[in-house]
Amino acid sequence: MRKLISLAVIGILTAAALYTASCKGKKNEPKANSKEDSLKSMVARGEYLAHNVTQCLDCHSIRDTGKFSMPVVPGTEGGGSAFPFGKAEGVPGEVTPPNITPYALKDWTDEELITAITRGVNKKGDTLFPIMPYHSFSKLAKSDVLSIVAYIRTLKPIERTTAARKLEIPMSMLGPLPESNLDNNSMPDPSDKVKYGQYLTTVAVCSECHTPMGPQGPDFSKMYAGGFVFETPMFKVAVANITPDSATGIGAWTEEMFVNKFKNNSSDEVVNRNPGRENTIMPWAAYGKMKDDDLKAIYAFLRTVKPISNKVEKYPK
Repeated sequence: MRKLISLAVIGILTAAALYTASCKGKKNEPKANSKEDSLKSMVARGEYLAHNVTQCLDCHSIRDTGKFSMPVVPGTEGGGSAFPFGKAEGVPGEVTPPNITPYALKDWTDEELITAITRGVNKKGDTLFPIMPYHSFSKLAKSDVLSIVAYIRTLKPIERTTAARKLEIPMSMLGPLPESNLDNNSMPDPSDKVKYGQYLTTVAVCSECHTPMGPQGPDFSKMYAGGFVFETPMFKVAVANITPDSATGIGAWTEEMFVNKFKNNSSDEVVNRNPGRENTIMPWAAYGKMKDDDLKAIYAFLRTVKPISNKVEKYPK
């Protein structure tokens, strides 16, 4: 691993060593983790985030359009998308998520990767189109960003290059995020389900799809109210209202119903069927593998957002 990850591990080891020293002489005193164990822990956390929360692999891989929720095709993880985001997704042009395996990132430093993830600026200094959700990822705790970078470094190198973006507007209209100190970001204590759920909902970019579009872009006065329609060559689907409105949202759902929706829709039986035109952009196959406690935290947070009445027809004509 490179400099930042090594420094993070050193910090973990130092804290562990100090704790061990303070407990010297006590029976069954804990031992400091080895550097190898700490790296394994970071990579495991990064794998979980990249696959099941931040959805890095969902965008930067080839998805199987013949299966429900279009899961990632095994063996293509991180090698770049097979099709671009375009006007159906609100992009003024075409943007194809690129290869993020070590084949493509071999000359990138950890600092450059972190800048791309959290500020939207690539190695060349170009601003990334914000379908890459760096606005949300800028809220990631530093330890989580480092874990994602550590995991990405372990992906199988795939020799593949995606098409360059084609935009109808200059990127200067959007601009990158200003520099910020990730040390100021912290992950809420999971025992505070609402705050922890807000953190997960933010970095899982739920608002990106579940907020309707207005004339000037996402209408954040109706955040999480759904209604945005994805129109692909294979199917047309509208995004659900996930506010706690009882009639048109998830206000009548119990925590158990919410968690079971994810678990059922990510089961092999459901994912491996061909839904035809009744498919979805929602990556159930990935989100459904989130930890139960994390899903419960997201549910707890969504119960606190403003209820909005917005009836959504899932498969519009």
